[in-house]
Amino acid sequence: MNAAHKFGTLCLLAAGLMAGPAAAETNLTVMAYSGLFQERYTKAVIEPFMKAHPDIKVTFFPLPSSAAMLGNLRAQKAAPQADVVIMDVSVSKAGTDEGLFTKIDETNIPNVKDLYPNARIPSVAGVGVTFDNLVLLYNAEQVKEAPKSWMEMAKAPYKGKVVIPGVPDIQGLGLVLILNKANGGTDYLANVDKGLAAVAEIAPNVQTWEPKPEVYAPIITGQAALGVGYNARAQVNSEQSGGKIKATIPQEGTIFQINTINLVAGAPAADAAKTFVNYALSPEAQKSFTETMFYAPTNSKAEITGAALDRTAVKNLDKVMSVDWIALAQVRDKIAEQWRRRVLPASR
Repeated sequence: MNAAHKFGTLCLLAAGLMAGPAAAETNLTVMAYSGLFQERYTKAVIEPFMKAHPDIKVTFFPLPSSAAMLGNLRAQKAAPQADVVIMDVSVSKAGTDEGLFTKIDETNIPNVKDLYPNARIPSVAGVGVTFDNLVLLYNAEQVKEAPKSWMEMAKAPYKGKVVIPGVPDIQGLGLVLILNKANGGTDYLANVDKGLAAVAEIAPNVQTWEPKPEVYAPIITGQAALGVGYNARAQVNSEQSGGKIKATIPQEGTIFQINTINLVAGAPAADAAKTFVNYALSPEAQKSFTETMFYAPTNSKAEITGAALDRTAVKNLDKVMSVDWIALAQVRDKIAEQWRRRVLPASR
């Protein structure tokens, strides 16, 4: 080897040493809801996160329900494959009790300090990442004015034209709680008799208690005229259908449903998971997702446009019934049993 060749080789070696090894890409798996949630959350949160963190590749693992997520996590407990999970708060509590999650607080996720108080539930390892609320859905061609009461669903013109996701789904359960309070019920943990009686009045008009794939499709097509659903999905479906489906909060009020974001205990990408959760709770990400899918934000510093806020329950907080979902979980099976005895027979 001549001197020039040796010099060139040394230069290449030196350059390689100075550059160091290429940064390894971390693979992060986020388990959350399928359908519209996956589509909108990917665009509003996951894609901007990956742009800001090119060394972290996020894979979205979709499942149809929180119950399905919990079953998946249980099966993987010895060797978790998901790193972050977004699910309903009551199911998150069950996962917390089973040791499936790592506690989130200011020490590991700095943005927690800016969350609204009701986004932090002491007995739950995760924290609130979105607030949604129950709405009365209606087909704008069949129902010309926004219904003022949930009990509109009991009226004769809507025989066979009502769709409600029934108990144990939170949407059916939420309807029971709202109508229980509206009819004089005072302690939903003791009994919801008045709420069950009210829903039993609606039952003869119910076309199905298990709308497939979701409650929004039959209302958009006109197969149903009224139904019970979530505001966020209703708003997006309204946009996509050209206004065929609309949503309103009736005079009896509504309830908040809380989705929590959770760190999976023993996750393979634990450090990247913390980075992602902190971003998901940031004002920037919260603003983006609220303006994309109309969930109310959980970060108090998120500056949401007025147009987007108008399509959430934020300006109707006086209509929001306070619900302790964790305490309610203890009597949920009892309510479901009463639902089967008192409501379902009325729909036959």
